[in-house]
Parts: sequence; C-alpha cells; structure tokens
Amino acid sequence: MSDSSRVLLEVADVSKSVFGPEGQLDILSGVNLRVDAGESFAIIGASGSGKTTLLGLLAGLDVPSAGRIRLDGQPLESMDEEARAAMRRRLVGFVFQSFHLLPALTAEENVMLPLELEGDDQARERARAALETVGLGARRRHYPAQLSGGEQQRVALARAFVHGPRILFADEPTGNLDQHTGDHVGDLLFEMNRQHATTLILVTHDPRLAARCARSAELREGRLGVNA
Repeated sequence: MSDSSRVLLEVADVSKSVFGPEGQLDILSGVNLRVDAGESFAIIGASGSGKTTLLGLLAGLDVPSAGRIRLDGQPLESMDEEARAAMRRRLVGFVFQSFHLLPALTAEENVMLPLELEGDDQARERARAALETVGLGARRRHYPAQLSGGEQQRVALARAFVHGPRILFADEPTGNLDQHTGDHVGDLLFEMNRQHATTLILVTHDPRLAARCARSAELREGRLGVNA
C-alpha cells in the first residue's frame, strides 16, 4: 500500500454496456476498486476482457453505464466532457501501447504539447528536462519516425509526466516492445512512481510487470477480483 491512506480513486458498482447489431453487450459488471495516492496497481486479464475499457473509464475518457467513479473526490460519471477534460489536464497522465505521438512534431514538441495547451511559458525548458529524465535529451530534435519503438515510448512517458500528474494510467506500456526494452520502460515507470509519489495504474499482459506493482487485479468476464 502507499504511504498515504488517502483514497485517490474510488470505483463503486461500475458497469459498462454498449449496443450493437445483436443488441446489448455487457463489457463490465459491478466493478469495485479503491486505489490510494502513491500506490501502484496492475489490471490483468485475457484479451477482450475489458481492461482497456475499464482504464478509459478510470481516466475519465468515457463514462460508465452505471455506478460511481471518484477521482480525487470528483464524480467523473456526472461530469460533461469539458469538465472531465479539464480534470485530465490537471490530474492525469496517460501512456498508450501505440505511443500516440504526433508524427509532424519532434520529440521535444510532442512533450511540450500538454504544457502549451495550458499556456505554460516554461514549456520548452520543462520538456527538455523531462526528456533528460528518460535519457533522450540528445534526441529531442528527432521526429517519431527517426526513433525506435522503445525511444518513442520513452518520449510518451516524458509527455505523460511533464505536467506532474497525480495519477498515471498506462495501457500495455511494454506491449509493443522487446523484453529488454520493455524492462527499461518498466524501470522508468516505477522510478517515476517512487520519485514523484505518482499513483500508477497499468493494464498489462506481462506478469513480470504486474508483479512489480503493490497490488493487482484480474478482470474476468467483466468482473474485477482484487489481490493483496
């Protein structure tokens, strides 16, 4: 558990359903979860079990069909998209399996982007410092196509951490990387978790990465079983 007893994320009886040609599809059902500030938490499960859907709900990228989600005490399910976007900018970092870097921007410009959206006049300096932290200071003028997969993921990590988020969500952060590179990215994730007391919630197929978290949970048939 984390050093702080304060609950940063609380999920109560959350369900998510979508409607398709064959009617209603229930993706998540009755999910309950509490994560403390500074904690590291892994969500594991088979492909198609709803892990990415759950992560998106926790980060405020979508809203549940039923139930409550409190992030830093705020009710995500009752906010409109504008309010949820403002909360994400203030509290949340997100790392995707496929990196989601803008190809027309350099590494430095990609990392600067969230700061520029907030009107930060120190955006370039902070972006450079973040790239130095992930060992890419010398590559800051390179475009994504000029970087390896591991380097692109490290740029994505720098972008996710540059604004000092309270909580970082990572969706298969090592899924597109070889084992050695994935281990290095994992080291960076947990180093940042420790150094900045940033709450870390990750989805992974990698049992070794999940084992590094303080707690884990398996998502099976839309239900979450939390392990100590």
